[in-house]
Amino acid sequence: MNIPDGFAQIAPYVFATNAGAYMDHLAAALGGNVTDRSTRPDGKIANGHIRFGEASIMISEAGRGFPPSQSTFYLYVENADAAMKHALEHGMEKIMEVADMPYGDRQGGAKDIAGNIWWLSQHLTDAPYQ
Repeated sequence: MNIPDGFAQIAPYVFATNAGAYMDHLAAALGGNVTDRSTRPDGKIANGHIRFGEASIMISEAGRGFPPSQSTFYLYVENADAAMKHALEHGMEKIMEVADMPYGDRQGGAKDIAGNIWWLSQHLTDAPYQ
């Protein structure tokens, strides 16, 4: 099986209204790296890729037959408090304070400009989840 570099066997795919601005928002707020952006003849995003560490998500312009997606993402970060502060400074909305969780993560929740939820999670131990 051939899987492109930066992708896993399964990859999130989001349809967003004003997908170009949405990609820029995710890159600024969450530290993603836009690695590819192809456009349709009308200038809207046909397919874009944003990489977070070793994983990528795909984004396309929502439209007829493909309404805007609503999803939830779990993003591992080095420092949950700093990641939340940065996300809020770049237009995300806090939905849950950063706190230590009983499963060994320090995490908080934020909503992006398209209404998707992001759990910003710092795993505090080398142990697997129980």
